[in-house]
Amino acid sequence: MLFTADHDDIRRSLQKFIANEINPHVDEWEKADIFPAHALFKKMGSLGFLGLNKPVEFGGSGLDYSYALMMAEELGAITCGGVPMAIGVQTDMATPALARFGSDEVRREFLAPSISGDYVACIGVSEPGAGSDVASIKTNARSDGDDYVINGGKMWITNGTQADWICLLANTGDGPVHRNKSLICVPMKSKGVTVARKLDKMGMRSSDTAQIFFDNVRVPKRNRIGEEGQGFTYQMIQFQEERLWGAAACLKAHEYIIDQTIEYTRNRKAFGRSILDNQVVHFKLAEMQTEVELLRALIYRAAEQLVAGEDVTRLATMAKLKAGRLGRELTDACLQFWGGMGFTNETPVSRAYRDSRLTSIGGGADEVMLMVLCKMMGTLPGSKGNA
Repeated sequence: MLFTADHDDIRRSLQKFIANEINPHVDEWEKADIFPAHALFKKMGSLGFLGLNKPVEFGGSGLDYSYALMMAEELGAITCGGVPMAIGVQTDMATPALARFGSDEVRREFLAPSISGDYVACIGVSEPGAGSDVASIKTNARSDGDDYVINGGKMWITNGTQADWICLLANTGDGPVHRNKSLICVPMKSKGVTVARKLDKMGMRSSDTAQIFFDNVRVPKRNRIGEEGQGFTYQMIQFQEERLWGAAACLKAHEYIIDQTIEYTRNRKAFGRSILDNQVVHFKLAEMQTEVELLRALIYRAAEQLVAGEDVTRLATMAKLKAGRLGRELTDACLQFWGGMGFTNETPVSRAYRDSRLTSIGGGADEVMLMVLCKMMGTLPGSKGNA
């Protein structure tokens, strides 16, 4: 069994926190195109939510990954996509490699305050010319004595305008593209770091997303996570938790939209009966609920394997792919059943429609997920078993 009574205790505390401290403010934060990350994260950190599976010696709870997955699923009950995504960056995207491979010194400096909520973190991988194609990044960190001197830029950086530090992937050598990169913790207040702009996005409105430039930014080499040249490998490992997190955070969000659509179509009348009474409507909603439950089973299976120390690349990739595809299909179908009201910004289904579209893009586009799976199956041209 993946979850226990201990999981349920934390789950109930998180549900209460979301109901009291987050959901009442979501509409305000969506209109403002930003939420107060430092204030919210400090509250979450004080309750232990930001380090469930992080090392005890740096302020975490030292629990296994199943607790982080449980939290990701519960965050789906937040009535927007932007805030849970920002929390997920803090817990499951910018910090896993640091927690796993970082020196004690760098973990004290960056991980501990991220767990306590004193620091807001962001992850710097994507660039204008290298999104899903991580190996093609151009940002470089040149060796200069005991320092790195960083030049380049990053794009689509969640938490970017509020972050205290960035987990930066940069080229630290001239060797093969999979062996010349390192992950480096870079304070955002460093000289030469510029937040160029906050991006105006279609969805995830309450989450701030930035373009960031690095102009001769000097940081000590001790800020590097793990070994030099292993950054690509560390990031690929970190991606598995990111992709599982992204899939798990969709579950309750999808169920919420199904429930809201049932309520709306039950009360909306057309041609003398409720919209819900039409077979095409209640059958489709039943299909969508089934798809959500199938996705949950896949995610739970992957989490069990991760807790057991197994490689979950295949299952995490499948879960991420399915979550993105399902989010597009489900929100589109539900919006249609809301009719004209579905096309207004005042309804939850329109927000879900806009927010869920990112799942098929962020953390590796659907097409990249398919490439990964085909490579593992030996069906990708040029891979094993193919000419």
